[in-house]
Amino acid sequence: MEKVTIYQEIQKAKSENRKLLAILLDPDKIVLDTIADLVNKINQSPATHLFIGGSLVENSILDDLIIRIKKGCALPIVLFPGHPSQISNHADGILFLSLLSGRNPDYLIEHQVKAAPILKRTNLEILSTGYILIESGSETAVERVSKTTPLDRDNLDLVLATAQAGEMLGSKLIYLEAGSGAQKAVPLEMIEYVAQNIAIPLIVGGGIVDLEGIQNAYQSGADLVVIGTAFEKDVDFFNPKTKI
Repeated sequence: MEKVTIYQEIQKAKSENRKLLAILLDPDKIVLDTIADLVNKINQSPATHLFIGGSLVENSILDDLIIRIKKGCALPIVLFPGHPSQISNHADGILFLSLLSGRNPDYLIEHQVKAAPILKRTNLEILSTGYILIESGSETAVERVSKTTPLDRDNLDLVLATAQAGEMLGSKLIYLEAGSGAQKAVPLEMIEYVAQNIAIPLIVGGGIVDLEGIQNAYQSGADLVVIGTAFEKDVDFFNPKTKI
């Protein structure tokens, strides 16, 4: 029997209106000696996926980190890279991102060209993702590293057109991103507007600091919500009874 892919699971969840949750782990902010406790907290959470990556990733623990997590956690691990150097064949899949909101060719296609030969030598599931950075009240790491300007949070039509262009180009996922540690999350009316006018699954992340924020994103149409900074600051963000 053929194995169900990560993307097929995401599509199935969308068709069933079953919401998904990814915890984003930044390797630069993790101490390997604390992995066992971290994995325990993840297993107690309602997370359905683990995203691993960051805008910089200045250390070299990525492979070791994933290997250690997999020893105690069965969730699919998906790379969320900011650079072709952030690829590990120990993960299950990778968000193959194109920063559609910016016009820096390095993040539209150049890094993808450099990554392609590396990815062809791995067994990673490639998840083509249209990545759209939304203005969030302060400069985020994505904006600083990519040297691109986020889209105006009030210009819903431009954001929708960008998402639809990504869909037409063949993206399997659209990711609306406010940025790590954003002051403001992606506007709910924007999530709703985009969700109602694209057919592919919608990921939303950045600036979500509490369970209400997660629920609001779901109710507005997000299929998968990403929680990163809030979990980094408090690994007890979720308790064993948390429902999504």
